Amino acid sequence: MRILGASYDGDKFKNLVHYVCSISPNPKVLGATKLNKIIWYSELNSFLSLGKPITGAKFVKRQFGPVAKATLPVLESLRSEGAIVIVDTEHFGKPKKEYISLRKPDLSSFTPEEISIITQVTEVICQRHTASSISAATHDDIWEMAEIGEEIPLFTVFAIRGEVTEDDVAWADEKIKEKFA
Repeated sequence: MRILGASYDGDKFKNLVHYVCSISPNPKVLGATKLNKIIWYSELNSFLSLGKPITGAKFVKRQFGPVAKATLPVLESLRSEGAIVIVDTEHFGKPKKEYISLRKPDLSSFTPEEISIITQVTEVICQRHTASSISAATHDDIWEMAEIGEEIPLFTVFAIRGEVTEDDVAWADEKIKEKFA
């Protein structure tokens, strides 16, 4: 397992984006902001619970929270392949994107645990949040520490955990031994 600098799997990232678009309960509920937050929290939750991110996507600080660098090119690729439709619309007078999946995504590269994380994160964000509320939730200490456009590595989540304990040090020592053994 690589904690720092996990390798990026572009095909898996594309399948993650497609899967999220396919399981959204209503295209009107899933816009660009929620899609980006679902990707962020899916990767972050996988990193915390499984010890590694799902795809290894790189995130940068944007005005409304962390955004995966690959999201826009992947959405365009999915659209051009006929896997999704992207509808430009308005929501309360502001431009909004809606994503409609036209076929089933390829889930063969995901573990059951990863599918569970993505599904749960999608349900929570789509059903319990507005774009504004989930955007505000990502404006945490991790986001505050970075400059606009700066990469936000997933391991920075440990910066908001508070004081480092002896258990934290033991865990880190074990991960270093695994990496360099």
